Amino acid sequence: MHDILRNLPSGARVLDLGSGAGSFGAEHCPHAIIIRLDPERPPAGAPAGFVRAVASHLPFRDGCFDAVIANHSLEHIEELGPALREVGRVARRRASLYVTVPDASTFSDKLYRWIYHGGGHINPFDSPADLSRRIAQLTGLQPVAVRVLYASFIYLHRSHFHPLPPRRLWLFGNGNAYFIAILSYALRGLDRLLGTRASVYGWSLYFGIPPPEIDAGGWTNVCVHCGAGHSAAWLKLKHAVHRRILWMRAFDCPNCGGWNLLTNDVAEVRARYTMLQ
Repeated sequence: MHDILRNLPSGARVLDLGSGAGSFGAEHCPHAIIIRLDPERPPAGAPAGFVRAVASHLPFRDGCFDAVIANHSLEHIEELGPALREVGRVARRRASLYVTVPDASTFSDKLYRWIYHGGGHINPFDSPADLSRRIAQLTGLQPVAVRVLYASFIYLHRSHFHPLPPRRLWLFGNGNAYFIAILSYALRGLDRLLGTRASVYGWSLYFGIPPPEIDAGGWTNVCVHCGAGHSAAWLKLKHAVHRRILWMRAFDCPNCGGWNLLTNDVAEVRARYTMLQ
């Protein structure tokens, strides 16, 4: 989404749909006006510009937003059809829409729903093409790109459970960060060996006016501490990569400093990015 946010003109209006406390920092578009919308009350210390409302009844006039960000939110919205129509109503004709959703057919999403007893995922998506067509039909914004995203398994961290983690988390090191890093590395290796999709999370979908450039990389190195994705080439350029365990290379996340195991981004992974004409 940052490739959209950093290219917005001064004074642009951005709707952060289903944002919780905020799905991106204001520093990514410092000259824009950001409206955060969620049906729940924001936690203490949430960013300014919060509106409490449901996505199917947006309290905004027609055509007032230059960009709409739906980051990990569509899978949670009860009235998805009406919500998408509302997005089309409040977005300008030359607006950008960014959507990130999990692939319900993946190991990552099945594990999330098992650990969290559903986790609020009420809309399962298993085809980016079908979802793109539905969004385009209901919003009037045409699809321009789809990108495969890879899992961080950050939801397994014990810090996400209060007061105590569930017993089933013991199967995954009781949410230990080193265990999660090794699990992520092992699943990426399994994908390369057997052609599976065990490390896939879901998709990013772009609609309307695309940013000048969309990075075509399929970044398998997603930090298990903060969820930030990085290309292997960029990590090496930043001198974040070092050798830690036997033949395995590790990297310290440039975003949070967290320890992770590294895999290279190969051509086959990058080819999973599809530009839609």
